[in-house]
Amino acid sequence: MRGHANTRPPPPMSRPRPGPPGFVRVIAGRLRGSKLPVPDARGLRPTPDRVRETLFNWLMPVIDGARCLDLYAGTGALGIEAISRGAREVVMVERDAQLAAALRAQLARLKVTEANVVGDDAARYLDGPPSPFDVVFLDPPFDAGLWSAAATTLEQRGWLAPAAWIYVESPRDAPPAMPPNWAPWRELNAGNVRSALYRRSPGPETFPS
Repeated sequence: MRGHANTRPPPPMSRPRPGPPGFVRVIAGRLRGSKLPVPDARGLRPTPDRVRETLFNWLMPVIDGARCLDLYAGTGALGIEAISRGAREVVMVERDAQLAAALRAQLARLKVTEANVVGDDAARYLDGPPSPFDVVFLDPPFDAGLWSAAATTLEQRGWLAPAAWIYVESPRDAPPAMPPNWAPWRELNAGNVRSALYRRSPGPETFPS
């Protein structure tokens, strides 16, 4: 008698469980090595460690004592790195209530007193009374197309110091238009992301080398 082939279906494959939220680390300064959790939130895309390291190498001559604005704060990785490296003050704007609450908890855990979390939409925040910043981090959700409008408001409403530095993350294949007096200073492409540092109304006396 011929044997019958095993016709039973294979057991169903178990779906991989989603891993816990990842972390990014503070790279240098007084908070070096601190873990910053990355919540599982749609569109959240923290700046990778390598890119942050490069950015803050660019900013090294000017970040100590600077007043900074992290306009789409998310995990707060850029703003907290700035504080770790000596920024005098950082304002973090984040409209998502859960992310804003997580940022406040993170700052309390790290005993950071130089940062203020504003739980509001970036455009609404920029409609308020302006106060100039030395360094601005402009990294909005890529699918929202907010770069040019935010840049125009920053420039026209008095949010920038005369020689401010502005960091912009955007899709590599579609860099947004920036105000004509923002001079490109440094640029890094990593995967499909373009990271660029601009100098507003540049003067030769304080250029990083």
